Amino acid sequence: MPRHPGGAALLCLMLTGALAACGEPPAPPPEDPRPVRVATVESRGEATVVSLTGTIQAQTEVNLGFRIDGRMVERLVNVGDRVTAGQVVARLDRTNEENALRAARASLTAAQAQLVESRANYGRARELLRTGFGTRQRYDQAAQQLQTATSAVDSAQAQVNIAENRLGYTELLADAPGLVTARGAEPGEVVAPGRMIVRLARQEGLDAVFDVPPVVKDLAPADVVINVALTLDPSVRTTGRVREVSPSADPVTGTFRVRIGLIDPPPALRLGSTVTGRMDVAGGAGYAVPASALMRQGASPAVWVVDPARRTVELRPVEVLRHDPVRAVIGSGLAGGEVIVTAGVQALRPGQQVRLLDRAP
Repeated sequence: MPRHPGGAALLCLMLTGALAACGEPPAPPPEDPRPVRVATVESRGEATVVSLTGTIQAQTEVNLGFRIDGRMVERLVNVGDRVTAGQVVARLDRTNEENALRAARASLTAAQAQLVESRANYGRARELLRTGFGTRQRYDQAAQQLQTATSAVDSAQAQVNIAENRLGYTELLADAPGLVTARGAEPGEVVAPGRMIVRLARQEGLDAVFDVPPVVKDLAPADVVINVALTLDPSVRTTGRVREVSPSADPVTGTFRVRIGLIDPPPALRLGSTVTGRMDVAGGAGYAVPASALMRQGASPAVWVVDPARRTVELRPVEVLRHDPVRAVIGSGLAGGEVIVTAGVQALRPGQQVRLLDRAP
């Protein structure tokens, strides 16, 4: 049967279409740039107020504990109680220490009796040697026995002193007036030497304690005055000065612990109260950005920064000095003149193309 000359061409065309269908799929159309609202970062050159939240703590807190081990039979104070210097805080069972003191005193009495006898023997041996009726050897033996008896009395007296001290250690005394802030053992427990029985906040002054970012710590002027107010009642306020700055940063938060010694704190500033500290910083206090620009990169705050040439975004970690519902002040991570995304931050990914809708100050 003769073949149609156009059939071969049609067959080739069909095979070519089938092969094309089995090949790579066509590339998807390019994604449209995502519209975002942006703002330009501007430096805050004027003076600003840095505000941080902290707590009230005692300048000196000590853990009171017994110097010997034993079973605690009584604790006379509780959390929140005020104590005076020399007040009994807790007691141990005295039975063993009283018995040890009796044994030490008995040993001292026996040693003193031996000393009396040794002195009498020494006196007779010395008199016999002087009159010629005794020997030098007998005199030397009496002198040696007298020295041994004297040393035995000294040793027994030291044991009595130790036993008396241990008996006194069964009572735990407050070394200074203060407020009990914690307890570490209950009556009936057997406690080891040095174990915390109660924690005492001494009445030596109050500190406002803050966790300060590195930028704020570096910007703080020398001998700065900090205004401290009760967070729940800002009318309760006082001032203070930096008393202690931690030399190392917290490994988790990266902040530095700063203690502010309060000057004449009012009675309403109690231990554990939440306070707000404010410090005036002249210029260079960072960059103000809308609060909506902030997002999280792991455990750190970050913002989307726009590359003006390629119109792409990158997520950059920043350090926030402070923030409120409207704005945030960035200490590091941004530079003046950079463009950041202020709306649509949750729908972006690194390197994504964007279209700028507007640019706010």
